[in-house]
Amino acid sequence: MDRYDRQTRLEGFGKEKQAMLQQAKVLVIGAGGLGVPVLQYLTAMGVGCIGIVEHDTVSVTNLQRQVLYRTADQGASKLKVAAQRLQLLNPDVTFNLYDTWLTTENALDIISNYDVVVDCSDNFGTRYLVNDACVITGKPLVYGAIYKYEGQVSVFNYQEGATYRCIFPERPESGEMLNCNDMGVLGVLPGIIGSYQANETVKVITGIGTPLRNQLLTIDTLHNTHHIFNITPLAANRQLMALQADYQQSVCEITGVQSLSVQQLQEWLQHDTHFMLLDVREHDEWNICHIPQSVHIPMGQVLQQTGALPANTPIAVLCHHGMRSRAVAERLSALGFNKVYNIEGGIHAWARAIDDQMQTY
Repeated sequence: MDRYDRQTRLEGFGKEKQAMLQQAKVLVIGAGGLGVPVLQYLTAMGVGCIGIVEHDTVSVTNLQRQVLYRTADQGASKLKVAAQRLQLLNPDVTFNLYDTWLTTENALDIISNYDVVVDCSDNFGTRYLVNDACVITGKPLVYGAIYKYEGQVSVFNYQEGATYRCIFPERPESGEMLNCNDMGVLGVLPGIIGSYQANETVKVITGIGTPLRNQLLTIDTLHNTHHIFNITPLAANRQLMALQADYQQSVCEITGVQSLSVQQLQEWLQHDTHFMLLDVREHDEWNICHIPQSVHIPMGQVLQQTGALPANTPIAVLCHHGMRSRAVAERLSALGFNKVYNIEGGIHAWARAIDDQMQTY
């Protein structure tokens, strides 16, 4: 037990919680930016059995953030390289390797063998597939996502709590993401969000602390802001009986969403451009500050109120920093709204660049 001495010394953890980790089986979907820190920490901390689903190879463009891999690994299987390095880190851990993408054909069989699932995928299609499979098999899901400088973490389907569909109700029917090569991500960000995912996983396994059940944590690394938003659990989203036929899991399709800077937004407002400014923040955020011309519909309610949105009028979507608005904008685009814009930097950027009298948070 010397390997785990520093955590078994912790008050409230001890050998009992360490034994829980050693008896646990965790499935990590993806061994990329988020998956690498999750795998490293869960391995180091002594989770007994870790499954890894990965079918990609190492690229030089991965190395700036996927620090488990080396320059010489280019072209090699991420799954094999990761397993070899992780086994060296802790030979007491058993690794189950799945050299495949997660699909509707294999998801239920793979996920049913584990106690906790950690979603480290990089596309919305897989996130919906993982969510639905976890609901059907009754497994808690530790979620993480990143966008440029910002990340999100939550724990879904835990103790009758909210699922991914409770915050993002419908999967899109077409491209969901910006082109992967154009979007970019700060190298350290996946390490931060992945570490939070590992922490939530340990909490779920051992029962320590308060997991992010019915809550979404957002982290903005540029401005050092952390916010937790409540998610309303909908019982109907836990009644799934079967997977959908197709989850459209392409990673690099180009979305119909365009970016709009706060300076461009100011010009639109000054010149009375005909458009809808849709603010998708929560009620408490709206009460702190908002742009007077905006229409307020919280993110979790937008897809239930699409009938109130103009079909042929440009819609500019606004949130705090731009990540939630990006997700909403992509879903609206997928539903057929063909003039959708995401306001980059959100209302925080507006306050910094346009209205320095606006209260910030």
